[in-house]
Amino acid sequence: MPKPVPVREEPSEGNPAKMNTIQKSLFEAEIIEQIRTVFDPEIPINVYDLGLIYDIQIDDEKNAHVLMTLTSPSCPVAGSLPGEVETAVRNTAGIGKVSLELTWDPPFTIEMMSEEAKLILGLD
Repeated sequence: MPKPVPVREEPSEGNPAKMNTIQKSLFEAEIIEQIRTVFDPEIPINVYDLGLIYDIQIDDEKNAHVLMTLTSPSCPVAGSLPGEVETAVRNTAGIGKVSLELTWDPPFTIEMMSEEAKLILGLD
């Protein structure tokens, strides 16, 4: 007897389609590209490559939660940079709700920077 073929549920208002791992990864890449448009005004490197974005969580409704830090608690753009990141994430096509959480744990260190960022700053 042949195995039944699973029926793919079509999305509806109360039942959104589940995103698979590949879809989530692709959507996360789109969010990262938007985040890469935000630069620390004192350093000519975007906040993603600078290592300030610790985590991006995406659910099946394409809601995103971003966990980020700043270079220091006394960072001069502490009042504006998180909002710029949140706005950039909101510019991602198809995004749902966006939340941003600022953390100081673990504290930022230059080891968090991408290799490209370290090269630009002459740290490698």
